Amino acid sequence: MSQEKPRLLLVEDDKQLSAMLEELLLVEGYEVSCARDGQRGLHLGLTQHFDVMILDRGLPVVDGLHVLSKLRSHGIDTAALILSALGNPADRVEGLDAGAEDYLTKPFDVDELLARLRALRRRHGETAMNLRIPGGRFDVSSRRVTRTDGAIVALSDREGALLEQLARWPLRVFGRDEILEYVFPNAEGASVVDTYVHYLRVKLGRGCIRTIHGMGYQIGSPT
Repeated sequence: MSQEKPRLLLVEDDKQLSAMLEELLLVEGYEVSCARDGQRGLHLGLTQHFDVMILDRGLPVVDGLHVLSKLRSHGIDTAALILSALGNPADRVEGLDAGAEDYLTKPFDVDELLARLRALRRRHGETAMNLRIPGGRFDVSSRRVTRTDGAIVALSDREGALLEQLARWPLRVFGRDEILEYVFPNAEGASVVDTYVHYLRVKLGRGCIRTIHGMGYQIGSPT
């Protein structure tokens, strides 16, 4: 897992700047997804997992700060850097209050941008390994759930892999065949998915995983 490229969401409507940043970030080792307006950026942020994101403020369709606020309200805690021409103290405070971890004004120094992204990834490394789930948080590395009341629940490797897959994409519904491919590639039959969903519900409560009839499973709403 450590060998995977970090995934970055770039939401910038300036075509020339976006192309320049995408090329720079690819060379730096990122896997980059680009959006040219806020609506597309919001859709990508809600449906895919990213390690870090860069957001312009003055975006078409949906303003960048609104995009960030919506992502935060849905439990998406991807590290975010606002990149904007609006650089007075009030603008920076507004961006940070909307949920950004960092704020860089245009024009900017490329080396500084890359350094800030590296710092964001370091600071969020531990957070990325602790996912919000209904009634607590899940430590991906130890496969343990810490409930809000302080109780610790240990999961098996397979239980943890299933919970991680659902929790990393909280708004996505996964069909049984998808889960079988991502989590249980060597298992025979989709019934193994239902079995491990049952195991997790016994350990964590029925609300930890929602059944979406005719579609599959989704993580429950974090509390």
